[in-house]
Amino acid sequence: MSNPSVNSGIKAKHRAMWALGDYPAVATEVIPALGTALVEASGIQQGDRVLDVAAGSGNAAIPAAQAGAQVTAADLTPELFEQGRRLAEHAGVSVDWQEADAEDLPFGDDSFDAAISCVGIMFAPNHQASADELVRVLRPGGTIALSNWTPEGFVGQMFAAMKPYAPPPPAGAQPPPLWGNEEHVVDLLGDRASDVVARREKLTVDRFGSAEEFHDFFKACYGPTINTYRNIAEDPDRVQALDQDLVELARRHDLGGGTMEWEYLLFTARKR
Repeated sequence: MSNPSVNSGIKAKHRAMWALGDYPAVATEVIPALGTALVEASGIQQGDRVLDVAAGSGNAAIPAAQAGAQVTAADLTPELFEQGRRLAEHAGVSVDWQEADAEDLPFGDDSFDAAISCVGIMFAPNHQASADELVRVLRPGGTIALSNWTPEGFVGQMFAAMKPYAPPPPAGAQPPPLWGNEEHVVDLLGDRASDVVARREKLTVDRFGSAEEFHDFFKACYGPTINTYRNIAEDPDRVQALDQDLVELARRHDLGGGTMEWEYLLFTARKR
């Protein structure tokens, strides 16, 4: 049995990490196409009740609302909602923003027609608990739609590069990019899912003119990167080594002029 006080401490640290920097800038400037692609793949329609798990500032929730759905955007870090509300207002849509833990969602069984997550649920430490909640709140026949970074793709490799410098993960936590492995997601859902479609896609990222520009942006804006640098802040040699590792990673993926392709798994299924 887990210790509630330990678990709450882990959640508090997780929430604080994603509040660092400027994740909404990452969502709107670097990966905006991900949410739209996810909503299109999910087949969300007018009037559908949709839950966006680990929604952040609404990268998928807002396109779902634009498709005519009744959308609840749930996230452990409500600090991200302020920008999400502004973006939703600008888009002319209504979204219900609710603070919620992906591993313990505050919604009833069979409450939604679709449960989606755009590179969000993958960061909850306990993958099975998150998958179980995703299925529980979805009505039978409802749609699961997920976009997750693959271990082999750029972001998966970025996390691998940061791992030696990062704080140790909580006991029992699984690596986020595992959600980008089809077999892992199928195992998590088990016989509760049917009509599985999983394909690896590439997101073209042309926000950065160089590897150095990518590095500077993520060092300033992306919570996990900021958190990793804070962990080694007292060791200038390790800071310099991480700087070099991230710049070299971006250079290896540079297709020219700073443009990169970031691989992700686009996964859809139905609840039996």
